[in-house]
Amino acid sequence: MPTNKDFKRLVRARMQKTGEAYTAARAHLLQKKQASRPVDYARLAGMMTDAALKARTGCTWERWVKALDRVAAHAWPHREIAHYVHEKYKVPGWWAQTVTVGYERIKGLRAIGQRRGGGFEATKSKTFAVPLARLYRAWSDARTRARWLADVDLTIRTATPYKSMRITWPDKTPVAVGFIDKGPRKSQVAIQHEKLPDKAAATRLKQYWEQRLAGLREVLAPAR
Repeated sequence: MPTNKDFKRLVRARMQKTGEAYTAARAHLLQKKQASRPVDYARLAGMMTDAALKARTGCTWERWVKALDRVAAHAWPHREIAHYVHEKYKVPGWWAQTVTVGYERIKGLRAIGQRRGGGFEATKSKTFAVPLARLYRAWSDARTRARWLADVDLTIRTATPYKSMRITWPDKTPVAVGFIDKGPRKSQVAIQHEKLPDKAAATRLKQYWEQRLAGLREVLAPAR
């Protein structure tokens, strides 16, 4: 098993031989290495299980990788991959993004917590035992939101009721929020805090959102 330094040497050697960029050379070598043993695609994607993804998009991670590899999607920009998944396979926008990000991680085009262009982001999701409408209202209604997200002067730029929001954080970083109906009394929120300066900021904000969502759970808990 080569060490991380050994693998970097192999990447640089391929770059010299083929003229590829570091990202492309790394992706090819990862694919070659993965071909020699069973691949845990869900672990590489770092997002959700095969069962959860298949329930929402109709395919497991392995199926998505094969479908996107057939059209050499690893060479496309992020927006083009997401558009292809949405248009070709009729996957809703939020889930098309999920497939795209997971595919890019599997192909070595970005690390967990890192955006395709090199920036970083913090992601967090949580499921609550409440109907979708109540979960959405906890975000959209300023008075309810203040109970679990106090002292944050955010701006809701756009919102599609019961589906998604685009928020501008006080430091001007964007936050994408998706809402998922999981049944009559169960719903999920997924947060993507984008354009963060470094991995440390992404780690800090991931912990922050974990704490805030724990507070939201208390607000949504039935009165005793």
